Amino acid sequence: MTRSKITNTGVSGMTISSANEITMSSQPAFHVINGTDLPDITTNNTENTVKFDTESFDVNADFNTTSFTFTAPVTGKYQFNVSLSVSQIDTAATQYLIRLNTSNRNYHLAIDPEFSSDVLFPFSISALADMDASDTAIVTIAQNSGNGQTDVRADPGSHFSGFLAC
Repeated sequence: MTRSKITNTGVSGMTISSANEITMSSQPAFHVINGTDLPDITTNNTENTVKFDTESFDVNADFNTTSFTFTAPVTGKYQFNVSLSVSQIDTAATQYLIRLNTSNRNYHLAIDPEFSSDVLFPFSISALADMDASDTAIVTIAQNSGNGQTDVRADPGSHFSGFLAC
């Protein structure tokens, strides 16, 4: 298989194979997990930041595992995927709100937990987000009323990923 390289000031930035497969060595992409459970989230609509503190990969080093924040290195459209495994969903709560908060817009999923008992529930959000250079993205969960018993489960149930799409 023949590969061609496109360079910018002598640094290989893009490789195109003979089958027209393109790879870019610094294309922003990340996948992170929360290494430990986030137990007993705070209630009364307090936004609890999900602590994605363990990287599976982080091409271009744009995800901060201390602040749990992705920072866009360039302006573009970014594809984000959030999956949370949430246990002990409290049937006394009136709402759970999962948010992907970006600098330009928030994407959210809300449920009213009218289950017959406290349960494990999967939440997922996918969004193609318009971001400017230095904009940020972070994931939060909030619970309205009920008991502070709900946990965001650690890997493999909860993860956050993203990449520069265009």
